[in-house]
Amino acid sequence: MSLRHELQAEYAHYRTRRWFFKECGVGLASIAAMDLAAKAGPVGANPLAIQKPNYPAKAKRVIYLFMGGAPSHLELFDNKPELSKWDGKLPPADLLKGYRAAFINPNSKLLGPKFQFARHGQCGAELSELLPHTAQIADDLTIVRSMKTDAFNHAPAQILMSTGSQIFGRPSFGAWTLYGLGTENQDLPGYVVMQSGQKGPSGGMSNFGCGFLPTVYQGVPFRSSGEPVLFLNNPQGVDDATQRDTLDVLKQLNEERLSFVGDPEIASRINSFELAYRMQQTAPELMDISKEPQHILDMYGAKPGEASFANNCLLARRLIESGVRFVQLFHEAWDHHGGLTGGLKTQCGLTDKPCAALVRDLKQRGLLEDTIVIWGGEFGRTPMVQGGSDGRDHHPNAFTMWFAGGGMKPGFTLGESDEFGFNVTQDAVHVHDLHATLLHQLGFDHTKLAVKFQGLDMRLTNVHGELVTKMLA
Repeated sequence: MSLRHELQAEYAHYRTRRWFFKECGVGLASIAAMDLAAKAGPVGANPLAIQKPNYPAKAKRVIYLFMGGAPSHLELFDNKPELSKWDGKLPPADLLKGYRAAFINPNSKLLGPKFQFARHGQCGAELSELLPHTAQIADDLTIVRSMKTDAFNHAPAQILMSTGSQIFGRPSFGAWTLYGLGTENQDLPGYVVMQSGQKGPSGGMSNFGCGFLPTVYQGVPFRSSGEPVLFLNNPQGVDDATQRDTLDVLKQLNEERLSFVGDPEIASRINSFELAYRMQQTAPELMDISKEPQHILDMYGAKPGEASFANNCLLARRLIESGVRFVQLFHEAWDHHGGLTGGLKTQCGLTDKPCAALVRDLKQRGLLEDTIVIWGGEFGRTPMVQGGSDGRDHHPNAFTMWFAGGGMKPGFTLGESDEFGFNVTQDAVHVHDLHATLLHQLGFDHTKLAVKFQGLDMRLTNVHGELVTKMLA
């Protein structure tokens, strides 16, 4: 019996009423997946084809500089002279009412800021002495000092920042972006992830996962040295002709199956095999930064052949310039429960120059206008001390992020926290509000970019989120 006849016999089996009533729980649950398959169109349609947003967008692409571990806003962006006066003293009792810390006793002594601040640019943004390169692009930045979140431990807070929920299994912001817009280069993944720092993100791969969306929308990890993607090259003994013949047979079998069952995961599998084949030609050349002019390498502090955050920033520019929709750089190294002073000096030394170079490079190439650059972690740090006299605990009530390009208001600082940097006092921006605003800049009403899953219209912002118009140009 031929393969086609075997598949037809199997299909006939699945069409019986007896089978349906026996397996109806699974069958009915798959209806949501079939809705997703409809978006991909007929067999052979490209699920990553360019899609039109709800309305004309200010931004076409995103570079997300995720500073995992939570940088201290009190040492970097939110100057608190009053906190210096309280150094070594207990905090006011009313400040701690109802407050829960991750590790320390909330009634720990206050710790004054460790570094000096100064104003920079025509906008007069106040920045730490640890950020001399970021200070040079102050007039290009939208600094939000009034961020808030719901989680005070790393994994749930990172997952919330990435997916809009503390629960695993939801699509990431990058996946939603790719689902809504598709990608401009069919020879590269639409969503690329690179990592640096001391370890991977605490929230793991769920930070760039696709959740209940087809897996074609999840982030693809790249490396800044060696093979761009593990196992990209053919094994010894497999030439191009053999590989192409194998892929052609697999594609035919998968398309036969897809035409019968309509499972979007099969379409994702077809797309992944074909994309991997094309990437063998495009990815190595794209990831070779040695072809960049020396003054560009120097501007970033990048060194060809080495794995570093600086190299990743330069690669992020090359990726979006090549049509990749969403690039996310995780630098997990900011969790300073102790060794705050030395730790911040080290991490700012690794990241300040390349972050500023990325913004300048995008601007000089005409790419910043429609690219959103995001810088920030999952929460802030406490004004109370931890680790003797040189550390801070997790703090969700107030922290700082910055943004550039993509229609964000340049040279502008939004929001305030109290005299200790403890609570937001003006223009609070919750994670859900941030997501709503970023989707708006990409051309989407956050209440309408939704997918039916388990009987609910699921979206990045859940049932929350307000557009923060003050952030926008």
